[in-house]
Amino acid sequence: MPEGDTVFLAGKRLNDALAGQRLQRGELRHPRLSTVDLAGRVVLEVRPVGKHLFFRFDDARSLHTHFRMDGSWHLYAPGERWRGPGHQVRAILSAERRTAVGFRLHDMELLATAEESRLVGHLGPDLLDPAWSPAHEAEAVRRLTADPSRELGLALLDQRVMAGVGNLYKAEVCFMLGASPWAPVSTVDSSRVVALARKLLLRNALRPEQSTTGELARGRQHWVYERGGRPCRRCGTPVRRTVQGTGLQQRSTYHCPTCQPE
Repeated sequence: MPEGDTVFLAGKRLNDALAGQRLQRGELRHPRLSTVDLAGRVVLEVRPVGKHLFFRFDDARSLHTHFRMDGSWHLYAPGERWRGPGHQVRAILSAERRTAVGFRLHDMELLATAEESRLVGHLGPDLLDPAWSPAHEAEAVRRLTADPSRELGLALLDQRVMAGVGNLYKAEVCFMLGASPWAPVSTVDSSRVVALARKLLLRNALRPEQSTTGELARGRQHWVYERGGRPCRRCGTPVRRTVQGTGLQQRSTYHCPTCQPE
């Protein structure tokens, strides 16, 4: 599932391409929305909220999409060939200069802009919210510490705590804190957790590469994520790849057993 910075960058690019533009074509290939025609609507803005995207139109409605595991939005110039099979297209929003094509968008809803909170009101503070303030940080810390015995890795992935962290940043934040993903939340400095998660997301919000080490060279971008069996960059101990959580919460996780003692 994409990290919050991936969705943020997609939202920025879509907003730059479509904001203020009148749609010449607005087709939604979704069972509940197949009869909707958005042609003629003006796109006011495209706003990311955590891992959600809202396309806001001039008729006080918003189109909500979520990437889930494999969704994506592509931007094309007029007449440019699409880089994906037609049967995977779920949305086409075309203006004079650019066309946005949504592939494999499983979650899609058209709703009143005033009702967006119905879909995202349960989320914790958005770590990439442009209006981030000390109040947002305090609320994220409050939610994180609400269950002191909860495993840190699971708490980081819970979008109701703070929105934007995915499996990559979960693993990297835990490593950089020197904490096991299975450590109880009560054993770490929660303010530091929130600050570090936001710092890493901000660092990568305006580029497609996601680096937590400060390096962009291939294979050197992450401390432990997707490095199972390879030497820890700090101590040389083989990084472990294991599973954390159960059921729908189950995710692969990576950690160094020496730098992150359980």
